[in-house]
Amino acid sequence: MSHVRLGLRENLGQFSLLVIVNAFVGAMVGMERTILPAIAEQDFHLAAKTAVLSFIVVFGVTKALTNYLAGRLSDRFGRKHVLVGGWLVAVPVPFLLMWAPSWSWVLFANALLGVSQGLTWSTTVIMKIDLAGPAKRGLAMGLNEFAGYFAVAGSALATGFVAAQYGLRPEPFYLGVVFVALGLFLSVVVVRETKHHVAAESKLHGELPPEGMPTQREVFWRTSLLDKNLSSVSQAGLVNNLNDGMAWGLFPLFFAAAQMELGQIGTLAAIYPATWGIAQIFTGAWSDRVGRKWLIATGMWVQALGIVVIVLSSAFAPFATGAALLGVGTAMVYPTLLAAIGDVAHPSWRASSVGVYRLWRDLGYAIGALLAGLTADALGLPAAMWLVAALTFASGVVVAVRMSETLRRPAAPASSPICVEPTELRSVEGAVIIDVRSPDEFAAGHVAGAINIPLDSLAAQTAALPKEAVLVTVCGKGGGRSERAASELRALGWNSARSLCGGTQAWMQLTAQGT
Repeated sequence: MSHVRLGLRENLGQFSLLVIVNAFVGAMVGMERTILPAIAEQDFHLAAKTAVLSFIVVFGVTKALTNYLAGRLSDRFGRKHVLVGGWLVAVPVPFLLMWAPSWSWVLFANALLGVSQGLTWSTTVIMKIDLAGPAKRGLAMGLNEFAGYFAVAGSALATGFVAAQYGLRPEPFYLGVVFVALGLFLSVVVVRETKHHVAAESKLHGELPPEGMPTQREVFWRTSLLDKNLSSVSQAGLVNNLNDGMAWGLFPLFFAAAQMELGQIGTLAAIYPATWGIAQIFTGAWSDRVGRKWLIATGMWVQALGIVVIVLSSAFAPFATGAALLGVGTAMVYPTLLAAIGDVAHPSWRASSVGVYRLWRDLGYAIGALLAGLTADALGLPAAMWLVAALTFASGVVVAVRMSETLRRPAAPASSPICVEPTELRSVEGAVIIDVRSPDEFAAGHVAGAINIPLDSLAAQTAALPKEAVLVTVCGKGGGRSERAASELRALGWNSARSLCGGTQAWMQLTAQGT
């Protein structure tokens, strides 16, 4: 396993490929966001808002349950097999939506879409976490969610345009056939398995606690309720998708009631996920710097503000402003929640914990659609939207009160010297001296007792060393490769790691002097 390397740069090819695959995953669900509520009312003559939103309930429940299974299946059978299976389930979906003779066929198509999304999106998330390692997890999730939700926006805009030109069915769903074909091809032919990266990171993360590997039941209850951080993340994910389910089902109807045309509704339906998608590139990386907790709490409050702006508006410009605010708030939350799960859960059971989180998160679609539909039927569209805004704000309060910061920022103490002087090296008790040069350079001369681990394989080959070990890195003249290595080791948990001042050259000069 010495060839396995963690990090975005180290796995750029596969990571980029998975970003593209996730774009096709997002595009599949985006093709419904503009036109399916209109199809429910115009083609199938559904009047009750609860009935119109029933497709979101079916989608949310099946996706949520599949998310949970996807994590377990990924741990057991490997990520790639689950990804390919998810695409195979999606193959009939666009054809069913094109030619469905009744609303029950549309619901069946959405059940298949929910299963497919649960398998494919969950797996691309897990695989990107595997590849990225601990250092840039927020950025990795930001890029993943950007690809998916920017594609949701593009697909929503495209299907709205096609529907305005050619009608609601079947032409807009031709795009879905293309999405499935490309996603399946890439997943089968080009994507590679990432479970071996999990084994490498597990060593870096450290041993499991004395009680050993938790059972699936224990992982479920930790993520759902018992662990304050994991359960805070789970409830925030649920409420986030609760308001997304409301936005998916009620916003097109609310905009239509305000005399927006189908093209305008398509644009408004695209603004929210487009803003969400683009902003996640920055918010994911931002969470790696500022932490997770307050980005999540503030993001929930910004989402609530966006919903309030929309419900108080009646024209295109303020509708667009509210949709953009909702997108920014969601971007602050979405990749950060996944990064927080990765912070807390041990790599050996992380995929299962992600599955539990995504179970609760995507049940939010179903809960939001039911709650919004029932409230809209009883009290009207504005009342349903006000209720969801209040729940979203309250979720941010829960995070602020119950959750602690999960981002670990290991670093050498401020008082520690930058490097170890050669004269002090013998007095550093229990030091492990690591020469990070090439094998040829090492063979030409090295510090006595040093072991040779080249810089580009440092993370994988130091994994077996205990975190309490005192590590001293060495290169030729000191400062360059050795300081980079010491910094990398500190980021991986060896807080006392330092380089040797002056490197091998200084040590040899000191030895030649007999001191």
